[in-house]
Amino acid sequence: MRRVPFAGGEQVNVVAGMMRIADKTDDEIRTLVRAARDAGIDFFDHADVYGGPLHRAEERFAEALALSPSEREQVVLQSKTGIVPDGDGAYFDFSRDHIVSSVEGSLRALRTDHLDVLLLHRPDALVEPEEVARAFDELESSGKVRAFGVSNHTPRQIDLLRTAVTQPIVANQIQISLTHAPAIAQGVAMNMDALEQSTTLDGGGVVDYCRLHGITLQAWSPFQAKFFSGVFLDNPDYPELNAVLDRLAAQYDVPALAVATAWLTRHPARMQVVLGTTTPQRVTDAALGSDLPLTRSEWYELFRAAGYTVP
Repeated sequence: MRRVPFAGGEQVNVVAGMMRIADKTDDEIRTLVRAARDAGIDFFDHADVYGGPLHRAEERFAEALALSPSEREQVVLQSKTGIVPDGDGAYFDFSRDHIVSSVEGSLRALRTDHLDVLLLHRPDALVEPEEVARAFDELESSGKVRAFGVSNHTPRQIDLLRTAVTQPIVANQIQISLTHAPAIAQGVAMNMDALEQSTTLDGGGVVDYCRLHGITLQAWSPFQAKFFSGVFLDNPDYPELNAVLDRLAAQYDVPALAVATAWLTRHPARMQVVLGTTTPQRVTDAALGSDLPLTRSEWYELFRAAGYTVP
């Protein structure tokens, strides 16, 4: 398992996401986590809103695994806060009180005394950076959170936080897959006014910004076709892409899922791929793409086959 720079050290570049485990049995959760660990994955991604009732997925993870103190130190636990369910919708809350209260709930649910990483889940339009800074300072000084980051944030939104937050922003988790890659594709088509692909949608080059500032990009939904619209693998809507994936899979003697993972891990941003599957074999297959050495030609061939333009 390849490791990438993260928070002043290194972490694995494939992460096991726990979003969908709330309705799984203890045995199913243990089997999933065992497959991840056997593949070299020791980084597990959570959020307070995963699982329906707040903290439910975190709670199920802890119930199923019952980690001893020594076992807890062998894994990295990351969680997220900021989304507040509200009837049929939701709102966002980056206030000091909400952030601290959410972390306390995550610690109880996960049966741990600290989170290795805390991310702010989605941008709060009403954010006051000083409130975030108060929360981060309290959580860091108490030892309850060791590193801080964001999710789905633009460069300017990160800059705004940094006017008050003193801790490094170590990660930005955004949706990226072969068929959902505007954060990468826009730069390829820069200044091509006839191409919709050239339109800046992320507030100004989030991939390059994160590389410049030492922020690890985490790619969520790495196999989704678009926004929660189903996967592109073996999807008849993407015949050209799947043909290329299958050919490269045969060439490298790995599953197509590994090639789709490798398209992300090959990028020099050295990002982490956050898996959302609860199928152990898919975790095993995806992990094989951790260090698959795609050539530039193969990377761009997949990019074109996914529907993007290389001018």
